[in-house]
Amino acid sequence: MSRQVRVDGRRRLADDVVELRLTGAGGERLPAWEPGAHVVLGLPAGLNRQYSLCGADREDGFWTIAVHRSPTSRGGSAYVHDELPVGSVIPVEGPYNNFPLVHADRYLFLAGGIGITPILSMVRQVRAAGVADFEFVYCGRRRSLMACHDEIVSWADSRVTLHADDEHEGLLNLPALLGRHRESTVYCCGPEGMTRAVEDLALDPSLVRVERFQGSQRTPATDDTGFDVVISDSGHRVRVGPDQSILEALESEGYDLDFDCRDGICGTCETRVVKGLPEHRDDVLSAAEHAQNTVMMICVSRALSEELILELPE
Repeated sequence: MSRQVRVDGRRRLADDVVELRLTGAGGERLPAWEPGAHVVLGLPAGLNRQYSLCGADREDGFWTIAVHRSPTSRGGSAYVHDELPVGSVIPVEGPYNNFPLVHADRYLFLAGGIGITPILSMVRQVRAAGVADFEFVYCGRRRSLMACHDEIVSWADSRVTLHADDEHEGLLNLPALLGRHRESTVYCCGPEGMTRAVEDLALDPSLVRVERFQGSQRTPATDDTGFDVVISDSGHRVRVGPDQSILEALESEGYDLDFDCRDGICGTCETRVVKGLPEHRDDVLSAAEHAQNTVMMICVSRALSEELILELPE
């Protein structure tokens, strides 16, 4: 799933958002993708950054991403904005999808800021299919900062609301909105304050699906203590100290494992749990998937049992 791609086009979508259109480095078509999918760009200095695919045509052989220039950029978004012109060739992995659109009779789609990127493809698909009821609310500080604003306005759809903070008194009334959608499947992507509020206010958490830009940093259920990890195929036992992750402990023993974020948001390090009780601290798996305890994200999650037996990917 790793390939070289070329920047085929770029344009500005908002004051601080640039869109890149990618094609195969040799001009080959890129694979089709599903709403909610993302790719991981390999940038200089070992930076890996994931961006949602958001093109209007998911089968045209191109991939389109939109990158918000973060004021606290550690090099990723600043590089894309300043040093990635048309014609640049970069490595990309994916597409992956930890945020798939599931079938439902009614949806509520919520996007804040650059969180529009995974949500937009979902709304496009649901509108085109015309088989489900939905409401879509897109929030931003002002319209000039809202990517894809013009396309969304052109829909003239009464089920769609653009909420620019500078045009309203206060922020969006989330309790009232969620109260109207007690039985809707909710998709939300945006700043941590929005995603956490949606999770906390929803009457049925099993109907809520969120995607984050960074780990939620919720207070862990337990203090960090040491525990053992046993590799199922070899029986090799590795001690995980209170100040290190499972991923770090395994790396120190020479294991070469896939990861991208180390923050529990990308899903790359998903590992099968053979035995033991994980303490899930990721923002990828749903509450139901956490309860099953069949897989875990070893970059952030820990153990409630004294030992975990894990099956590492080949």
